[in-house]
Amino acid sequence: MALSKDTLLPQQGWIHELARGEVYPDADRLLQLGSGFDPQQLIEESTVSFLSGLRECFTEYARIFNGYSDAGSRFQEIKIYSTAQTAADFMVFRNQVKLILGNTAHGVIQISFAQHQRNTLAVDGQSQNVQQGQKSQELLAQIGPFRDVYWTFQGEKVIPEQVAKFYFVEFARATRDTRKSRSDNQALLDQIKTLLQQKGLDL
Repeated sequence: MALSKDTLLPQQGWIHELARGEVYPDADRLLQLGSGFDPQQLIEESTVSFLSGLRECFTEYARIFNGYSDAGSRFQEIKIYSTAQTAADFMVFRNQVKLILGNTAHGVIQISFAQHQRNTLAVDGQSQNVQQGQKSQELLAQIGPFRDVYWTFQGEKVIPEQVAKFYFVEFARATRDTRKSRSDNQALLDQIKTLLQQKGLDL
């Protein structure tokens, strides 16, 4: 199957490294120390890349989502912030709840919540309280047979887009301000009741 130019471009850094090694073979041997395969470095680079991909997705999803909020007048906007742990770690914040995504150990990306929230979050079909101390979810790095690094959740391969979409949807629902929703719903019900009574109907 032919790959498009757009598909290949983000993955072609290795070709440039290979060509530079041809031009400067002595420097290449010195830098590589006789070995072109460092699994720890591969995983570290993939961790930064995966977290960066997650952040890009969350940022774009938040931009579109927040576009419906009328600058926060209709509902609280979802914010994305960097955290101090590593350059790629970040958190998602709304209504006093934080979803933290970070590299907590070699080959591990942890996704966890902080601060109490009454709503629940469904993960793997199981509802879990969104509160401080909740068991976090982990993505684990694996190295494939051709030195490619891929990420897994409970043994299944995952990509940034699907992880970001799942957690963004669940985070938005779990941090929704239900008090405002109830107030709006009650106002709507009162209006419907008034209209029906004006037409001689009883609700």
